[in-house]
Amino acid sequence: MDFYLVRHGEALLETSDPRRPLSAVGEKQVAQMSRAALARKVRVSTIYHSGILRAQQTAEIFARSLLPPTGVQPMTGLLPQDDPTVARAELENAHEPVMLVGHLPHMSRLAALLINGDTDREAVEFSPATLACMAHEKATWQVAWVLSPDFLSGAVDRQKGMF
Repeated sequence: MDFYLVRHGEALLETSDPRRPLSAVGEKQVAQMSRAALARKVRVSTIYHSGILRAQQTAEIFARSLLPPTGVQPMTGLLPQDDPTVARAELENAHEPVMLVGHLPHMSRLAALLINGDTDREAVEFSPATLACMAHEKATWQVAWVLSPDFLSGAVDRQKGMF
């Protein structure tokens, strides 16, 4: 089964707005990624987010494209410094594909835990609005594909590990 990890889009600086909502660029990045997810036929039952505004906004933008049957919901265990074993347990117990929207360093540590069994051995580079498809089958995890706004715009070398 495929699961999806997303880092929130670019947010405003705390000096501009202490709530740190998505910036105009962040909203555009996330909308672009949500269209790319739809084009890849991504289907999820629920989109979970950390409860922080920028993650919630990112989840809601994805939901407008993906139309998850059970919608967008906050989930514990997705805050920046949370233990990634909590989110891993949720994924491993899920009966349907879901999307998790969160922050650094948590998303990076979660992907590393799933793929390498070690939160310190990076498996996916999560720039703002990056979407990673994680395939889980028979207790084994693999990175199926990763998309970032830079990759979609052609700003990165397509031969350097992004696919």
